[in-house]
Amino acid sequence: MAAAMKRRRGKEPEPARGCLQAWAAHSRALVGRWMTARCGAETRQVRRQQRDEFRELLLSIRGLPAALPALPLELTVLYNSLLCTVGASDSAIKGEAEGIRQGLLRVLEAYGACGQDLGMEKLWQKVLQEVTVEELQAPLHHLGALQAAWWLAAGRLGSVAGLFQLLSTAEGPGRAHCSEGQNKLLSIIKAWRVPPERASLPLVQSAKDLKEILCTAAAFLQGLQELEAGNFPTALGLLQEAAGGFCSKKILAQIYTCLGCCAQRMGKPQTALQHLKRALQVDFQCLPALSHVVAVYRELGETDVEMQALTLLYEALGKNPPSAASSSPYFLMHTELLVHTPVLTSLLRHHHPSEVKYLLAQRCLQDGRVTDAVEHYLDFLSLLQEGLQQQVPLNCGLGLPRIPEVFLEAASALEQAGRHQDAITVCEEVITRTTDLIPRVLRVEERLEQPECPLPGAGLAGGLPSQKESLCCLAWRAAGYLHQGWAWAKLGESKEAVTQFSRCLSDLLRVQLHGSGVRWTENLQAEVEVLQKIRLLSLIGRGTQFLELGRHKQALLDFQHSLQISPGDPAAASYLVQTLWKLNRKQEAAAQWQKFCQGSPGENGEQQGQERPLPLYLVSCLEQATFPHSEPLARSIQDYLGAAAQDTSS
Repeated sequence: MAAAMKRRRGKEPEPARGCLQAWAAHSRALVGRWMTARCGAETRQVRRQQRDEFRELLLSIRGLPAALPALPLELTVLYNSLLCTVGASDSAIKGEAEGIRQGLLRVLEAYGACGQDLGMEKLWQKVLQEVTVEELQAPLHHLGALQAAWWLAAGRLGSVAGLFQLLSTAEGPGRAHCSEGQNKLLSIIKAWRVPPERASLPLVQSAKDLKEILCTAAAFLQGLQELEAGNFPTALGLLQEAAGGFCSKKILAQIYTCLGCCAQRMGKPQTALQHLKRALQVDFQCLPALSHVVAVYRELGETDVEMQALTLLYEALGKNPPSAASSSPYFLMHTELLVHTPVLTSLLRHHHPSEVKYLLAQRCLQDGRVTDAVEHYLDFLSLLQEGLQQQVPLNCGLGLPRIPEVFLEAASALEQAGRHQDAITVCEEVITRTTDLIPRVLRVEERLEQPECPLPGAGLAGGLPSQKESLCCLAWRAAGYLHQGWAWAKLGESKEAVTQFSRCLSDLLRVQLHGSGVRWTENLQAEVEVLQKIRLLSLIGRGTQFLELGRHKQALLDFQHSLQISPGDPAAASYLVQTLWKLNRKQEAAAQWQKFCQGSPGENGEQQGQERPLPLYLVSCLEQATFPHSEPLARSIQDYLGAAAQDTSS
C-alpha cells in the first residue's frame, strides 16, 4: 500500500515553489503580528482580524489539490486558523471541529486514500497509522492536541485518551505506559512528546503550552467527576494536581473553591476553610468561595463569623457585581474554555445581593438577633415593593422560601421586636394576596394514578400539584391570621385577637381530606402537618384570650380540642389543667395534671424528634403558645392531692 501511495503521489501536481514561499511568509507575518498585539488593549479586534486572514490564507492553499509539499504549511495554517476562531469568540467550539476533519481528509487525499465514511476517532487512527512522512508528524501532532482540547470540552475523556495513545505509539511503542496508582488519562497526556516547532512554520500558541493546558483541564474535569460521584479522596488528588497546573488566577481560585467543597464534604471543615481562603487570596472576585465560607462557618456553629462573612459577601456583590468570564489576553485556548460542567456551575453559583440580604435576615432571626433581623427583612421587602421581584431569586429552586413565607418571617421578627402593629400590617398583605388563590372548599383526594406533569389548564383544585399549591396558599393565609391574633393579644386587645384566631380556624375548615390518606400523606404530608400545627397554635391562642376575657368554658373547649389534635402537647395540657382549676373542677384538673406529669419524657422527646422542623415563620407563635411556668398552681394541686389522700386513708 505504501508503494501505491508513492506512485500516486508522484503523479499529483505540486504547487509552485513561489506560492509556497508566499503563503509561508504570509503565515509567519500573521503569527508575528499576533505575538506583538496579543497583550494590547484591542486584543479581541486583533483576534477577529487574524481569524479572517488565516481563513483566507487557508482557502488559497486549498484552492489547489492536496499535495505533500504544501501539507505541513496547510495543517499549520489550519491549526492557527482554528485557534484564532476560538479566541475571537472566546468559547470552545462544541462537538468535533469540521475544519480538523477536512484537514485529515486532505492528508489522505494527498496519498490517494479516502476516509469520508469514517468517524473522527477512526479517521485519526487511519491517518496516524498510515501517514509516516517525517514532515507531517509535527503538524499532525499539533492538530491532534487541538482535537483533544475540543474533545475535553465535550467531556469525551475516553476519546482524548485514545488519541494521545495513538500519538505516543506513533513516536515509539510503550511510551504511554501508565504505572499503578497513576491517573491513566493524565499519564497518557504527559507521556506525549511535543514535537519541536519549526521556525518556518510558527504557531499562534505553542503546542507545549497547549499540552500543559490539556493536563490541567483533564485533572480539573476528572476531579469534578469524582467529586460529583462522591469519591472525595480521588477528587482531592486530581484537584490538587490541577491546582499545580497551567492556569490563570481566575481558574486557580475556582480550583481552590472546589477543593474547599471537597474537604467540607469529607468532614474536614478547617481544611475546607484553608482552601477557600486561599481561593480568595488568589482572586477576591471569586465570590462563590466566600459563599462556601459562610456555609462552613454555619456548619461549625460559629454564628458571629458566619454573619461577618455574609455581610462581606453582600457588600462585595454590591460593589463588584459578577461579570461574564473574560478570556486570557495571552492565550487563545485556555483552561476556562475546556471546563464547563453542571457540577462546576453549581459549585460556582453567584448569589444575587437580594438573596444574601434575605439570608442575613433569616440567620439573624434564627439566632435571636431580632433588631438586626427586622432591619434586613425591611430592606428586603422594600426591594419587593419597588418592583424588583423579578431580580430576586426566591422561586428558582435555590432552597429559599416563597415570597409569602418571607413576609410572614418578617412579621415574626417585627412581633419579637415589639412592633406589633407593623406585624399586623405585613400579615394583612399576605392575607390579601392569597385570598383569591384559595377555593371555598379544598378537597384533598387520594389519587391512584397521578401524571408526572399537571395537565394543561388544570385549575387550583384540579390535579395534585394544584392541591399542593392551594394548601400552601391556605397555610400562608391562616398563618397571617395566626400572627395577627398573637399581635393583637400582645397589644392587650383580646377581643380582636379572638376574632383573628377564629378567622384562622374558619379558614382551616375549608380543607376536606378524602380517601384512606395513604397516597395524599406521601405527597402532601409536609403541608398537612403545617396546617395541623397552625390549627393547634390558633386554638391555644384563642383559648388564652378567652381566659383573659373570663370566658373559661369556651377556653376549656379550645384546649380540649387542642389535645385531640396533638395528644400530650405540654402547652395545651397545662392550659387545660389551669382552666379546669379555675372552673373549680379540681378533681379533673388534678387527674389531668397527674396524667401530664406521668407521661414518658422519652416517648415525648422521641415523638418530637421525628417531627419535621417547623417553618421559621411559626417558631415565634410556638414560643408564645408555651404555658408560663406556675409554681402556685402546681403547689395548689399537690396540696389538693395530699388532702385527698389523707381523707381516703382516714
